[in-house]
Amino acid sequence: MSLIRNIGRLGPWSLVGAALALSACNDLGSGSQRSLAPIPPETLALMEQTGVTKESPTLIRAYKKEAELEVWKQRPDGRYAYLKSFPMCRWSGQLGPKVREGDRQVPEGFYSITPGQMNPNSAYYLSFNVGYPNAYDRAYGHGGGSIMVHGACSSAGCFSMTDRQIGEIYAILRSSFNNGQRSIQMQSYPFKMNAENLAKHRLDPNIGFWKQLKEGSDHFEVAGKEPTVGVCNRRYVFDAASANGQPLDAGAACPPLKRNAEIEAQVARKAAVDDARVAELAAAGVRPVRVVYQDGGQHPDFYARVAEVSRPETLVAPIEIALDEKVGGSKSRSPVIALAATRLAAKAKKEAETRVAVQQATTTTAVASAPAEPAKLSAFAGATDSIGGLLGFPKAPPAAPAVQSEASATAAKAAEPVKIESAKTAVSKTAVSKTEDSKTMKAAPAKAIPAKTAATRQSASSQGPASLAPHRVDPAKKPQASLGGGHPAKIAEAAVGSALREGLSPISARP
Repeated sequence: MSLIRNIGRLGPWSLVGAALALSACNDLGSGSQRSLAPIPPETLALMEQTGVTKESPTLIRAYKKEAELEVWKQRPDGRYAYLKSFPMCRWSGQLGPKVREGDRQVPEGFYSITPGQMNPNSAYYLSFNVGYPNAYDRAYGHGGGSIMVHGACSSAGCFSMTDRQIGEIYAILRSSFNNGQRSIQMQSYPFKMNAENLAKHRLDPNIGFWKQLKEGSDHFEVAGKEPTVGVCNRRYVFDAASANGQPLDAGAACPPLKRNAEIEAQVARKAAVDDARVAELAAAGVRPVRVVYQDGGQHPDFYARVAEVSRPETLVAPIEIALDEKVGGSKSRSPVIALAATRLAAKAKKEAETRVAVQQATTTTAVASAPAEPAKLSAFAGATDSIGGLLGFPKAPPAAPAVQSEASATAAKAAEPVKIESAKTAVSKTAVSKTEDSKTMKAAPAKAIPAKTAATRQSASSQGPASLAPHRVDPAKKPQASLGGGHPAKIAEAAVGSALREGLSPISARP
């Protein structure tokens, strides 16, 4: 009786501490005032910037692979806002849920922390129980000792922080409890629930369980509010209540459930986007892996602080074992992944075709804009312009075209049939003179007019004005030659002479 009376005098905190003494992560330490330490001023300033107070409700999210513990605080509108992250000094075990006592596993799931689970007398500076096992764990027969978040940077299945970190986290939770929050939700994940991680771990034996956790994560992220968590049919259900008043039983079938249609639609859209991204990554060659730790890990911030952690010899880089996806067998790729692979292949083909088209267009433009040799181009341009004028072909308009008088335009139009006939004669004589008249060949060497260009000129006389358009020289770059302007090319002089013999006068401005 005296023992019972003595225990009763210790108060509720000592009872909690005595119960936690059996935990592998926790034992009863001497009482101290450190559990009453205030929240650091810099964190209070951060709360003010975020639009929350120290008394507002708190929520915790933990990630094993990234070794981080996040603290979220509730805004006045009821939505949670991210406050800050604490790098985890040590966690033990592997990715995946805790199953039994002594497996050194950090649990994964949705847990609830109450004021009675806070331990101010921990031998690990300060600590609080995360609430393992929950209803989901018990439905599968999972058990084990109390799992804590504590200091001392030592873990045998717990979330281990430094003493300074746990002091600050403890103060944040204490302030929320003192303001009336009855329980604080702790969401424990194997890794951040993004498409990249899910793609890499898509063949892990725990992927079905992890997809349930992702559903709860999506509910929190799309709604910004703490999701209600239930368990029925040995599955998590989120933001759902029994439609007929029947309580949820973790081991029994789920009764009809009422859900928020808007939240469910948002969660479904997010899940569809993430699934498509996972399929794209898989189709793009992201190999499925299984990550194996020697015994847990830690945040990179602590890589150089080996002396502070427990069992430092086990803190080595994890091994990623690549897993093969059988194609065409009993475990062939899912239709979603196959469709994503087809889409990626089509996208890559289209991009390649676009690149080739752009390169060809660039090459064509470069060739078209490349300057010709001045000596050859000058003689050729004068000759083609002179003959084109005689044929009545339009000349590329200059930058500031001269205004032709109405009388000149009328006279030119009336003379057009005569010019065309005379031009044909001029071209014919020019072709003969090219082979017989050595003087003409000296003025317009064979190298200046390629065979292909001469053939093009001859075909132009029968096809019409459009065939000579590509041979026009930009008036801004080359001065246009006129028949009365004394062009030095002999072939132009021969054409002018032929025109004069036919009774025509040289025309300097063509319509």
